[in-house]
Amino acid sequence: MGTRERREREREEVRSKILDAARDLFVAAGYEAVTMRRIADKIEYSPTAIYFHFRDKDALLKELCQSDFLTLAHQFMAIGTIADPIEKLKATGKAYLQFGLDYPNHYRLMFMTPHPPIDPDEVEKGNPEEDSYAFLKAIVAQALSEKRFRPEYENADLVAQTVWAGVHGVVSLQIAKCNDDWIEWRSIEERATVMIDVLVDGLAR
Repeated sequence: MGTRERREREREEVRSKILDAARDLFVAAGYEAVTMRRIADKIEYSPTAIYFHFRDKDALLKELCQSDFLTLAHQFMAIGTIADPIEKLKATGKAYLQFGLDYPNHYRLMFMTPHPPIDPDEVEKGNPEEDSYAFLKAIVAQALSEKRFRPEYENADLVAQTVWAGVHGVVSLQIAKCNDDWIEWRSIEERATVMIDVLVDGLAR
């Protein structure tokens, strides 16, 4: 490996450390409470080193959201081969759940931590390959066009957002309360399956 390649690799490693530290702090303390100095202290770098990679906290958050939302969108790609929209909708719910379990801090930052609205440059809004909401809505639109839902459910956004909210509730409860032994929890797989089945089967004709 040449000097240039080594420097580029080291640069990417530092950026990754900064992003991981920022994500952890945003989730733990809230976006507004975190400063660039605090992020630098967490990874034992100088604030100057942080500013070399990101001009400010907003730029750092933007890159985090861009990366994390693309990761979620890519989680859905294998589902695209399922022809039946009802089965595809259920599979999407399960993939969304798995993302939350595999990347709990990503999920907390994306969906459970208040922060300024972000419009990532590299995520094409409305493109199902990059925009996970567009992917979900496209499945719902397919089901509507094939008349697979009960006639009273005819708005694609309403159906998509309702399904999303239901599965989000299961994921966020698992992330926030999974160590609470006050309740005798059923397995996350059981709870997720029931939620997805109740939602989707309740919509279907």
